[in-house]
Amino acid sequence: MNWFWLSIVALLCWSGSDLFSKIGCRDADDRHSHLKMTTAVGFVMGLHAAFEIFVNGVDISWQVIWTYLPVSLLYILSMALGYVGLRYIELFAIASILFLGSGKDMVPMQFVAVALACLGVVALGIVDAREDETLRAARQAASNYKYAKSWLALALPVAYCLLDAAGTFADNLVLEHLDEASANVAYELTFLFAGLCCLIYTGLIRREKPVARRAIPKYIGAAFETAGQFAYIFAIADESHLAMSAPIISSYCAVSVIWGRIFLKEKLSWKHYLAIGVTLAGIVIMGAFDM
Repeated sequence: MNWFWLSIVALLCWSGSDLFSKIGCRDADDRHSHLKMTTAVGFVMGLHAAFEIFVNGVDISWQVIWTYLPVSLLYILSMALGYVGLRYIELFAIASILFLGSGKDMVPMQFVAVALACLGVVALGIVDAREDETLRAARQAASNYKYAKSWLALALPVAYCLLDAAGTFADNLVLEHLDEASANVAYELTFLFAGLCCLIYTGLIRREKPVARRAIPKYIGAAFETAGQFAYIFAIADESHLAMSAPIISSYCAVSVIWGRIFLKEKLSWKHYLAIGVTLAGIVIMGAFDM
């Protein structure tokens, strides 16, 4: 599978993860939902890591884990902040532009396609930030979920974007010296450790019991997250196409908007649809040049 289809798989899986994570973390009375989401992702990734090691024979060592640790920590911290942000912002408010790579071998139309994908993602954030409060209330009424708009609603996405972009930059550098499969297993094992730490806090220290209605969406989201990560690490390993794969994968937030409209019944304005259309147009053009 080449870089384009790996990027599409990552996009679809991460947008699915956004949807189910949102459902699992939406209850305002669950103060530690972000920690429980981290536990869910850690356990699912741990299972996949075990499969990779014992079935597929992927090599893993402490040296690989330590080498990849800075990248793992950046990703895990960004995701934990993203899970906190789910209670403050709407599904499509979290987005990251990971436009890296020189793109020196790209033709002009490919630059246009990358620009369209990035423009669409940025436009979604602008539309959401500048939306009229009356229209916002009407849209949220359809899904019966209200999202707080505070300084955290702005600070958390910014922090998420910075950490996630830094992780992608570091990832691309480290993957020059590590096997992609081994690096992914190292990340999953580190996430498993983080999940166990969160479980100890919520389960043993806070003595919070799991609620199936809240836990099941978390673990479904964790499965999508794990699958997306697996596709992502192989997609960005193709350095010659990083300038296109990164914007495609970052456009998962646009697909998240579509899932929010379909499954959470969140109403969208024409501006939202226009931003989504621009993003998808960029992705289609990039895919056409890869055929």
